[in-house]
Amino acid sequence: MEQQIRFCTTSDGVRIAYATVGQGPPLVRVLGWCTHLEFERTLPDWDGSLWGAVARDHLFVRYDGRGFGLSDRDISHFSLEAKVADLEAVVDALELERFALLGTSEGGPTAIAYAARHPERVTHLILYGSFGWSPPPETEEEKQLLTAMMMTVIPGWGRDTPEFRQLWTFRFLPDADREQIRWFNELQRVSAKPETVAALIGSVGRVDVRELLPKVQAPTLVIHRRGDIVCPFDRGRELAALIPGARLVPLEGKNHFPLPGEPEVEQMARAIEEFVAEGQAEPQTPTPASSGLVTILFTDMEGSTSLTQRLGDAAAQELLRTHNTIIREALKAHGGAEIKHTGDGVMASFSTASKALECAVAIQQAFATRNESEADTPLRVRIGLNAGEPVAEDQDLFGTAVQLAARVCARAEPGQILAANVVRELAAGKGFLFADLGEVVLRGFEDPVRLYDVRWEA
Repeated sequence: MEQQIRFCTTSDGVRIAYATVGQGPPLVRVLGWCTHLEFERTLPDWDGSLWGAVARDHLFVRYDGRGFGLSDRDISHFSLEAKVADLEAVVDALELERFALLGTSEGGPTAIAYAARHPERVTHLILYGSFGWSPPPETEEEKQLLTAMMMTVIPGWGRDTPEFRQLWTFRFLPDADREQIRWFNELQRVSAKPETVAALIGSVGRVDVRELLPKVQAPTLVIHRRGDIVCPFDRGRELAALIPGARLVPLEGKNHFPLPGEPEVEQMARAIEEFVAEGQAEPQTPTPASSGLVTILFTDMEGSTSLTQRLGDAAAQELLRTHNTIIREALKAHGGAEIKHTGDGVMASFSTASKALECAVAIQQAFATRNESEADTPLRVRIGLNAGEPVAEDQDLFGTAVQLAARVCARAEPGQILAANVVRELAAGKGFLFADLGEVVLRGFEDPVRLYDVRWEA
């Protein structure tokens, strides 16, 4: 498939290169890392890549963001507004009235911002390996690694020898073969000047579109790899939890950049095509926000990735079905409403804290009973609970109360139930046993939260 390369100009005067390939309903890709429209097509087996698969059924639109590839290079500002301006210029130049939007990696926040601002134009939003915000390194080791990686950019990015870029390549493509590593090294070199790459990297830490996530009206598909080093899996789970009605597709693998020949690439392509083909073309009308107090429960299955590696896809999927059955039976018995499935867990809501706690205890006891007879393949889950007044929209819940519940769950150990203080207070006098764990600072929240271990063993 031959691509057609053209140019357009943004509202702030930057010339942007864009390319089209294929035929069919338009799908626009927003790619956040190094791009070069011409060199990208030299990827070995491009037609067998995710991009080639998408182009078979769509008018596939790609573009080089400001500072990169064939677009204007002498750029040093990479604000979210500037990146959205690049996207706006491309879709306006093509006169696309309605289109699907695919945001990958650091391009995801740009796609999210555009979808929130232009709900009348985005038919579907697909996010792969992306995030709503990128928190700073938490450990000293992570800080030192980032410092070391940044020190390689200015002195070595433009050199013919790949040593300076190799550290970045190995993080993006830990499972690539030698030819793919060589290609990605060269893509990074030709994509931009060292100063431009450094400026883009510096801008990532300033991106935060979490307040826009509840405003996204387009049907949304979130695809994320469990082993992604560049953008950890929790980032994708957060997107799916906070975008109304979003669907999460967790995949195996470590490569942040999808490569031809990976079985997950075919799964991605199929998931995207089925999602876009569902015909949900009209923007969804938000329902009134909920003003009621609800208790939110998150579960997370321990070691789902290692189970798949140890048992194989079929056996691991059978265990996941057992996991789902146990949780859904408990929800049904205790009046819980399943809001969404998160790949290896469930988000549910309850009208009272006591019902949520009863359900959480029942879930852990059911898994303990099951594990007594299936000791070779034990199933253990984390459970986190919080209460508040989330916003309800399109049969989904989102907001700070939901986000905090997810963080509480992530803090729990396998087999543990953790509850925020508000849940304990709401269930006072109901006979539950709580152990005070003290105040804990959860990622993304400035104020510490007092957590309690809920005792469930008989």
